[in-house]
Parts: sequence; structure tokens; C-alpha cells
Amino acid sequence: MGLNLFRNAVLSLAVVAGLGSVGAAWAEDGGNVIGNIMKELLGRSQDTPAATTPSIPAEPQKRVPFGRGDMQLSFAPLVKSTTPAVVNVYATQKPKEAVSPFAGDPFFEQFFGRQMPPRAQSSLGSGVIVDASGLVVTNYHVIADADEMKVALSDGREFQSKVLLKDESLDLAVLKIDASEPFPVVPIGDSDALDVGDLVLAIGNPFGVGQTTTSGIVSALARSHVGVSDFGFFIQTDAAINPGNSGGALINMGGQLIGINTAIFSRGGGSIGIGFAIPSNMVRAVLESAKNGNDFFERPYIGASFEPVTAQIAEALGMVSPSGALVTMIDEGGPAETGGLKPGDVVLSMNGTTIEHVDALGYRLATQPIGSTAKLLVLSGGKREEIDVVLARPPADRSTGELTIDGDSPFAGAKVAALSPRLAQKLRVRSDNSGVAILDIDRNSPAARFGFRPRDIIREINGEAIDTPEKLQQVVSGDTRWWRFTLERNGRLLRQMLRY
Repeated sequence: MGLNLFRNAVLSLAVVAGLGSVGAAWAEDGGNVIGNIMKELLGRSQDTPAATTPSIPAEPQKRVPFGRGDMQLSFAPLVKSTTPAVVNVYATQKPKEAVSPFAGDPFFEQFFGRQMPPRAQSSLGSGVIVDASGLVVTNYHVIADADEMKVALSDGREFQSKVLLKDESLDLAVLKIDASEPFPVVPIGDSDALDVGDLVLAIGNPFGVGQTTTSGIVSALARSHVGVSDFGFFIQTDAAINPGNSGGALINMGGQLIGINTAIFSRGGGSIGIGFAIPSNMVRAVLESAKNGNDFFERPYIGASFEPVTAQIAEALGMVSPSGALVTMIDEGGPAETGGLKPGDVVLSMNGTTIEHVDALGYRLATQPIGSTAKLLVLSGGKREEIDVVLARPPADRSTGELTIDGDSPFAGAKVAALSPRLAQKLRVRSDNSGVAILDIDRNSPAARFGFRPRDIIREINGEAIDTPEKLQQVVSGDTRWWRFTLERNGRLLRQMLRY
């Protein structure tokens, strides 16, 4: 008790003495002198604990701010260096004439006409300049079906832009600003270096109110089944992301782009602290593809199909937990077969990185350049082994190319092409599928009236296997009114019969 009273008295005298002797220094050093005296005295007092004090486990190192310098820490320098390269993207779709509900009625047509006044559709989002030549990365859904796009910089300047590449499955697009001057950029960082708990900034144009910055942390990594797109490897953050932030930048504390803000989980349309961003390593791969002149992102071809490892499969294979990607199909003569991968194998890691689920493997493969070698650790026959698979360019189409079906049949007006691994990748269907894929449909054609859609795969018509556009044209030119056919839509086989 005597020691504690003595210590308190000394501390009080020291503080009073300090206030009297360092008044001028206080104004210049922001209170650091008092802070140093306090730290010194507290440190000395802790060197001689009371004999009766019980042993207490050490707590994590924490401290209060000492001086005005600590109190004025700010993200402002980081924001100033990155916001000039975060832009607003204005996408406009040309108005299309719509048929009036009064069309066909002579009386009402006198007043309202046959056509309704056209209305232009527009959308607002964000983007990030990642190359000084004016290359902008944004979300696909920001510019989907747009006929005109403008990019507005933070200093108020606006430029026309054009689409170099867009990929709906990844929800990414690359634009080129129509200008020759150099632009500010945000350097692309390594999203694989992120850890849960890292500080991040989200920059964009939420609700169209203007450029806004919010802060948060990385809440989770490798999020899948978000329901935004086919992509399944998102960064989750609690930095506020709202409508209009789509395509904006997720920045780390080094001022690097580590994600493109894409979606939020929300019940009312606003941020509730669950936002998702596409990792920058995926962005870098898409950007390189655009620089190489591709209008869609061409993923490396491995020649295999994968499915998740369920708890039942893991138990049957003797695995401790359900993780990895199960090989279900191997393309004959493909890179996977050449490398030694077999159906039933489980891919556990790639290039030393653990594969948590099948979406993680898809992400790892997509971020590798074509021609590189993937080192896979697989569980095969109860044993672990390493194999090397060379990632190739998807094989080209087998037939002469695209063909628009003509004649008098339900398939007339459909533009089709033979399904190949390259086309399957572009249409986001399995590469082992056989048949003819519908690429586009004339809206006034029989094919449109009978409900056929782009990405439908025609397998069989009236008992005839369909493998080329030429074979499809030959079969539908027959003299018949009844049509039995098999097609695949969204991974499901549909067998139908109709009369035409």
C-alpha cells in the first residue's frame, strides 16, 4: 500500500512539473513530452511489481494514442494517389421501337399510331484505369448490351470509349478510352497475398452521388456460390459497397488494385457489410487477353471436367475432409490425358497452392498463361502423386464455321456452329459436349417463335445425330411436319416433339 501511494504521488508531481516546464514544447510536439514522461514512469513502476500480485497472462500489445501525430493518422494520402484512376462509366443503349398495344385497331391507331415512343436505357457504374494508354476494367453488367459508353474522370473530363473485351461468365470487361494522352493508373497488386483482416479501401460512385471512398477489412477469401456470375472465387469485404460501386476499385494499403467491386449481399439494396470483389490476379489475366487482341477471355485448355468432392465421396476415398476437385471426364488426346490425369482422381493442390473446391481449381487454371505447366498434386488410387499438365489453347472448330439455317422448319433463322472446346468455353458449356450450338436467332424467324435460345445445343433430330451445321441443314430440309429432337439447355437434356 505504501509503495502504491508513493508511486501515485510521484506521478502527480511529475505531471505538474511537466506542465510547468514544457508548455512551449506542448504546442510544437502535440503532447508527446507528457506522453514520454508517462510512459517512462509507468515503465519503471512495472519493473518492480508488488510481492503479493498474482501471475496474470500477458495481454495482446495495445496502447492509447500518444500525441497528436497518432491521432491524425489518415487514409487521405492513399486516396489522393488512387482516386484519379477510378472513373465513372456511363453506358447507354439506343432506344428500340416497341409495338403499341393499340396496333391493329383502326380507331386507336388514329390517335396512338402503331409504334410506342422509344426510350433509351442507361446504366451507371465505376471503372479503374489500369494502363496509361487508357485501358479501363469494369464489370460486364455495367456495359452489357450498351451501344455507347462514356468514361468520366475525377477531374470532370469525359471521354468516349469502346469495348475491347467482355466476358459475362467472369462479369468483367475491358474498355479503351478514345484519347491518345497518358492517363493515371492504379497498379495491379497480387490478390493471393491477401489475408483475412487486411485493411482495404473501396472506391466508386455509389448511387450516382459522385466518387466516394469507404474503408473496411478483408472478411473472407475464395467465396463461391455467390450467385453473381459463373465465377466462383470472390474476395469478401465489409467496406461499404452500394449500387454504382460495381466496377470500382478495391485498394490495399500499398495503393494497389487487389479487386474489382462486383456485388453485395443485401435485403434492401444498400450495403450491410457483405460485399464481393473479383481478385486482381483474375483481372490481370483478362487484361493481358485484351492486350493480345482477344474479344473474349480465352482460358487455358486442360481437357478435363471436374466436380466437387462431397462428404460421401471423401469418405469413400479415405480423405480426412471433403476438399479438392474430382476428375469426372478426360478429353481424348487432351493435355490432362497426356499428363496422366484419370477419371476418379482428386486434384488436391496446384503449383503448391491448396485447392479447396472445384471453383478454386477453375480460378487457378484461368489465371495461368496458355503454354504454362500446371503442377498438380492428385490423389489417385489411394496414393498421392504429382503430375505435370501443359495448359494448351482450346482446339479450333471442326467444321467450316457458322451457318444460318434456312428453309421451312422450326430451326430456320438460327445461326449455328459445331461445338468445339474453344466454342464451348466461349458459350460456358462443357467441352465434352457433342452437337451443334445455337449462336444467335433472328427474332422474326420460326426458331424464335418456337422458343429456341442462344447457347442451346442441338444433339439429335428425328433420330439423326447432329454434329455439324451442314448435317443440321441437311436433316431439316426433309419433307416432314413432325419434329422429334434432343437439345441441351443449361446442362439439362430436353427431348421434345412438335408439329410445324
